[in-house]
Amino acid sequence: MTNTILKYQSQSVSKLYFIAALGLFTAQIVFGLGLGLQYVIGDFLFPYIPFNQARMVHTNLLIVWLLFGFMGAAYYMVPEESETELHSPLLAKILFWVFLVAGALTIVGYLAVPYAKLAELTGNDVLQTMGREFLEQPLPTKLGIVVVALGFLYNITMTVLKGRKTSISLVLLVGLWGLAIFFLFSFVNPHNLVRDKMYWWFVVHLWVEGVWELILGALLAYVLVKTTGVDREIIDKWLYVIIAFALMTGILGTGHHFYFIGLPGYWQWIGSIFSAMEPIPFFMMTVFAFNMVQRRRREHPNQAAVLWAVGTSVMGFLGAGLWGFIHTLSPVNYYTHGTQVTAAHGHLAFYGAYVLVVITLISYAMPTLNGRIANSRKSQAAEMWSFWIMTIGMAVMVLALTGAGILQVWLQRMPTEGALGFMATQDQLSLFYWVRVGGGVVFLLGLLTYLSSFFIGGEPVTEESVGNGATGGLLRAQPARRA
Repeated sequence: MTNTILKYQSQSVSKLYFIAALGLFTAQIVFGLGLGLQYVIGDFLFPYIPFNQARMVHTNLLIVWLLFGFMGAAYYMVPEESETELHSPLLAKILFWVFLVAGALTIVGYLAVPYAKLAELTGNDVLQTMGREFLEQPLPTKLGIVVVALGFLYNITMTVLKGRKTSISLVLLVGLWGLAIFFLFSFVNPHNLVRDKMYWWFVVHLWVEGVWELILGALLAYVLVKTTGVDREIIDKWLYVIIAFALMTGILGTGHHFYFIGLPGYWQWIGSIFSAMEPIPFFMMTVFAFNMVQRRRREHPNQAAVLWAVGTSVMGFLGAGLWGFIHTLSPVNYYTHGTQVTAAHGHLAFYGAYVLVVITLISYAMPTLNGRIANSRKSQAAEMWSFWIMTIGMAVMVLALTGAGILQVWLQRMPTEGALGFMATQDQLSLFYWVRVGGGVVFLLGLLTYLSSFFIGGEPVTEESVGNGATGGLLRAQPARRA
C-alpha cells in the first residue's frame, strides 16, 4: 500500500537505517552495562569477553549506530528539503546491507579473535591502521566505511544538486562531507607518537566537536521547522550563526588535546581560549530551540518529537558545553586528563548532542514512515517517559563519574607526597562505580521503554485532535503565537 503521508516515497529507505541504529544502540548499552560491572567485579565475563574487547565493541557500536542514524536522517530529510526523490533508492539499500554486514563481521572479529591475530589476518602489516582508540577497525572495515561513505555522499549530493537548495540541506551536506574527509586521517599512522596523536585528534575531535555539530544543527533545525511552523528565514539565521561559532571554536579548540603530547606550548593558550568558547554554540542552540517552540505557529501532533528536540539542546549544552568547560583549561586539564572526569564529559556530551538528536529524527520520521502524522497518545506518553528515564539514568552515571574523577585527582594526581597508585585509587572509587552501574540499569530501562513505544497501538494523534485539545497535555507550553 502506498504511504500517503510521505511526500516522497524514496524517503522510506531511511526506515532500514533507523531500525538498524536502534538495534545497535541497544547492543551498545548492553555492552556498556557489562563494562560497568567489570569495573566492580573484575572477572565478570572473563575470559569470554575481557574488558579490552568489550570496550572496543561498546565504543565502536556507538560510532556505527550514530552513523546509521545520520545516514537515515539524511535519506529522510534531503528528498523533502530538495523537493525531489532520492537520486538512487537502490544504491541506498545496497549500501545499507554492505555497512551492516561489514559492521557485524567486525564486531564478531573483535569478540572471536585476539586483537593481534585479527590485525595479522586483515592485512595490518600492509597498511598499519589498527591499535588506536575508536579507530580499532581492521583495514578492510575502514576501506568498506570509505566505500559506503562515498556512495552515500554521491547519492545525497546528487539529490541536492537536482532539487531545491536550502540552508538546512547545505549545512547537512557540508557536515557529512567533513565527516567523510576527516575519517581519512584514520589511515595515517606515523611512527612518531606526537604526529600520531595529532592526526588521531584530527579524526576524533574534528568529528565530534567540528563537523558533527553541523549535522546536529541541521537535524535540529529541520525538526523545529516541521514541528513549530516558524518561518524558515528565522531558523536559517539562527543556524548560520550557530555553525559559524561551532566551526571557529571547534577547529581551534582542537588545541585542548595538544597540551601535553609534545606540540609547541602556544597550544596551551589557543586550546584554552577557544575550547573555553565551545559552550557558546551549544548555549545558542538551547536558546534557539526554546525560542522556536515559543514562537511556534502550530501545535504539531507529534509532541514527543518536540520534547526530544528541546531535550537535545539542553542536554547537549550541559554535556558538550558545561562538562567540557569544567576541565578544558590547560592548568585544570593537567590534573584531570584521562581521569573519570573525562569519562563523565564524554558520556553526557555524546548522549546530549548526538544520541538525542538521532532519536529526535527517528521520533519525528517513524510515524510518517508508518503512514501517520504522529503516534497515539499512549505511544507518545511512553516516549516521553523514556526520555526522562534515560536522562535521569545518564545524570546518575555522569554525577557518579564526576565524583569519581574528582576523588581520583585528589588521591592520585595532586599530592606531591603519598599519592596513591592507580589500582589503590580505583579501590577507593568503588562506591562511585556501583552508583554508575545503577545509573546504567536505569538508562537501559529507559531505552527499553522507548523501544516499547513502537509497539503501542491506539488512535494516531491528528492536527484536528490537537486543535480540540485531544493530546491530553503531552507537552505543556504557552499558547501558540506568530513569529
